[in-house]
Amino acid sequence: MSNKKNVDDYLTEGIYGTRRPKEEEREQFLGTLRERIVLALSKGQVMSDKGLAKLEEAMQNHKDAKLLINGHVAHRFLKEEKDLANKHSIPYTTITNQENNTDIGAVLTYDYAIDKEEIFIEEEPEEEIINNEHETESFFSKLRKWFD
Repeated sequence: MSNKKNVDDYLTEGIYGTRRPKEEEREQFLGTLRERIVLALSKGQVMSDKGLAKLEEAMQNHKDAKLLINGHVAHRFLKEEKDLANKHSIPYTTITNQENNTDIGAVLTYDYAIDKEEIFIEEEPEEEIINNEHETESFFSKLRKWFD
């Protein structure tokens, strides 16, 4: 097998551009590679502002990083993230790729590899609401009184 390109390779490159390594990973992480990421927030974390404290901490510790924001998230949910980026003088870019849909909402990243082990924020379990039988019965008894 030879490493020389044939005519088909040149035509494919001319039409689609040169292939980049780890293209699926780039699609998932808003155009960057996992090895470059300081912190990744899911769409849910961005929309509920659950990762803001961790994002601010990461921005304080990584002043040369940049923020990539998923363009598929509504602008009203991104205000806090953009304000944090402006506060810490971190450039941000909104990435909108119509062909790819990812569950990543925002990524704090570098242009070079840092190989950070944990890039995701642990989801905190929401407090479980324990139904007291007495409260449930009293609710139904109140409801029953309305119809009697």
